[in-house]
This record gives sequence, C-alpha cells and structure tokens, in this order.
Amino acid sequence: MSYRNQFIWQRAVQLAINCYKFTRLFPQSELYGLTSQIRRSSVSVASNIAEGYGRRSKPEYIQFLHIALGSLRELDTQLIIAKEVDLAEKNLFTPLLTISKICFK
Repeated sequence: MSYRNQFIWQRAVQLAINCYKFTRLFPQSELYGLTSQIRRSSVSVASNIAEGYGRRSKPEYIQFLHIALGSLRELDTQLIIAKEVDLAEKNLFTPLLTISKICFK
C-alpha cells in the first residue's frame, strides 16, 4: 500500500490543487505575498502526509501528521486573511475554508 492510497493524502492533494486554481484570481501584486503563502502551505499538508508515511515508525508518521495539521491551520489563517482583505469575492472562499476545516476530521 502507498501513501497515494490514503484518503487523507488524496483530499490534501485536491485541496492544494484547488488553492492553486483559486489564487490565480488574486492580483499580481500578491504573487510573493498571500498567493505564495497559500500555495506553499497547501502543498505542505499533502507533502508532510506523504513524508510521514515513508518513515520507519508509527510515532514518526504521527509527528508528520501533526506537522501537516499545523500547515492546514496555517492555510486556514491565510485564507481568512485573504478573504478579509478582499483578494477575491468572499463567497469564493467558502469551499476552500470548508475543505480546510474538514480535511482532518
């Protein structure tokens, strides 16, 4: 079995893809600001799940899941800030915020 078969990894990859697509709507002036931050933290979620899966022990895997959860909370915060400073229409944030809240349930 591979980390690619893990439901949580698949969901995290989809979240990252959605974040990349969504941040295309942001102004060019945000390319090195919230656009970059949102993209990096969303990729970090899936990456840490994959890296943890490849570790030798269950405690190491759990540690990487905690890191992924931290990245997910970082992403949630960045999305809220982007929403509040009107980087895109507020209703467009709802699907991403919902996914980020349920990703680790």
